[in-house]
Amino acid sequence: MDCIRKKVEEEVKRGTVGPDQSCPYHPSHFIGQDCTFCFCPFYPCEDEKLGKFIGSKRGKQVWDCSDCLFIHRKEVVGFVMEEIRRSGFGECGDERMAEIFFDAKERFWRRGRPVMVLGATSDAGKSVTVAAMCRIFHRRGFITAPFKSQNMSLNSKVTRTGSEIAMIQALQAQAAGLKNTDYHMNPILMKPKGDMVSQVVVEGKPLGDYDVRSYYSDFVPGPGRDAVRRNIDFLLDRYDIVVMEGAGSPAEINIYDSDIANMQAAEIADADCVLVVNAEWGGAFAYALGTVELIPEKDRGRIKGIIINNVRGDVEKMRPGAEELEKMLGIPVLGIVPHADVKLPSEDSESFRGSRTVGAGSVRVAVVKFPRISNFTDMDPLFLEDTAVVFADRPEEFEGADAIVLPGTKNTISDLEWMKENGIAAKISSMKGKIPIIGLCGGYQMMGSKLSDPNGIEGGSPSEIDGLGFFENVTRWEVYDKCVRQARGEIIATGGDVTGYEIHMGETDVREKPLFSLERFPGTVEEGSLREEEMLFGTYLHGVFDTQDFRRYFLSFVKGGRPVAESVDYQEYVDINLDKLADVFEEALDMDRMMEIVGAVR
Repeated sequence: MDCIRKKVEEEVKRGTVGPDQSCPYHPSHFIGQDCTFCFCPFYPCEDEKLGKFIGSKRGKQVWDCSDCLFIHRKEVVGFVMEEIRRSGFGECGDERMAEIFFDAKERFWRRGRPVMVLGATSDAGKSVTVAAMCRIFHRRGFITAPFKSQNMSLNSKVTRTGSEIAMIQALQAQAAGLKNTDYHMNPILMKPKGDMVSQVVVEGKPLGDYDVRSYYSDFVPGPGRDAVRRNIDFLLDRYDIVVMEGAGSPAEINIYDSDIANMQAAEIADADCVLVVNAEWGGAFAYALGTVELIPEKDRGRIKGIIINNVRGDVEKMRPGAEELEKMLGIPVLGIVPHADVKLPSEDSESFRGSRTVGAGSVRVAVVKFPRISNFTDMDPLFLEDTAVVFADRPEEFEGADAIVLPGTKNTISDLEWMKENGIAAKISSMKGKIPIIGLCGGYQMMGSKLSDPNGIEGGSPSEIDGLGFFENVTRWEVYDKCVRQARGEIIATGGDVTGYEIHMGETDVREKPLFSLERFPGTVEEGSLREEEMLFGTYLHGVFDTQDFRRYFLSFVKGGRPVAESVDYQEYVDINLDKLADVFEEALDMDRMMEIVGAVR
């Protein structure tokens, strides 16, 4: 405590600093935060709205306020600094500090306001609407967070605390200007494994495998609802606005009483709702009308507005229908949003509809489209380069490829068997040494000599299978443990930077030259496999192509060793597109009415 008090004294003497993105002690919570009090003058406040007690490494209880945003608000910093200086820091004992804290909380702390985005159908545009709203609210000065109680997705990311959440919630958090995504934004993540079974991840950690019956009968009534309530309360205690996202349709009357992703989540949060309809499907007005009328009357009143989304062509032609819909339902149409031509990561396999080739560059990259492909957004940064990326599930689609990617999969052994049966494995083997081949996570495991699952953890029944034999590695699944962590380090061959994250089960006995050297407290570890002369690369890291240095390194092999042009920073590119998306929505929507719905009018 004395050391914290000394640091606070130094902060008071230094004065207000405002945002400080270079803070050496802790990454910023959100863009624009006031970093004056990196060491909180109220520690430990013991206010359960802002923190909690946790066990320390020594077995003692310590106060953890790492998720608290209160002391980083500009208005709070100004008030607290003035009060401390007026009282004189040396005279501010525990009692006076407590008085300042209670006064500051009374003046500036308010429980956040939720708003929920529902979709009339799957792929209605809920996710992009939430992302747009998060960016709009953030730009208007509100500390905003996304929330999706239950998401089914094989695209996930790792938080700074080693928790796993859906990739789309991480993107929405980026839209909200948040630097630290956490599991509270997606407390339930379902990862399909096949045969109607999903691994259920709760608050960032795998809880177990559930089929449909056990999920709705055992999980939802108890731990499911508890997790939704616990985490929405956590966010509302810390953020000005929480933009919630539903799942599928809120009018699935066959499972309505068990659906914790839509109206039950809205009820728990006491959230007003906005219904989004994708005009591209046709029948937008019927979708909107039918959805509202199928929702029981007790919940129907929560729907305060409708957004007609993704209109290609003249939006004015939709106006008469929108006006008639308003009359029929008594619910305002908040806006008709034109199609937004932006490039953002796709949430799920809906993105494979239609053309499976992205880009028109000179380098053709073939990505194996596994039946249970996961984290396929790993390839998105390649779209920024001189590439054409094709998701291929037939041997002939690999003809003419300049590089091959074996991506992640939720079931490595099953998808390897599929690849052998349909001839893709043989086709890729025939191309070994001729073009660069990289395996990511499950794809990396497949590149080894053998995969062994004696307990049926990976595929549901005990199995052992020969890998592609590109590496001498052996992967085993012996315990139901999942590795989930962020990673940072360097490419051993070039010294260039690399970042990424691991999400996998199984352990690999690596018998190859490593690809990366990663920071791992208190030192470094080697990771991945490399046979540079055969142009074979393998790593457990997702997100490696996000890093410019690794993209340049990999593409230098694709281009026969020729220099590669300077790459675009992928995160900056995503931010630019999030701003474009927000601009389209902000111009199309009645934002005054939207702010009234949120209850955040200033």
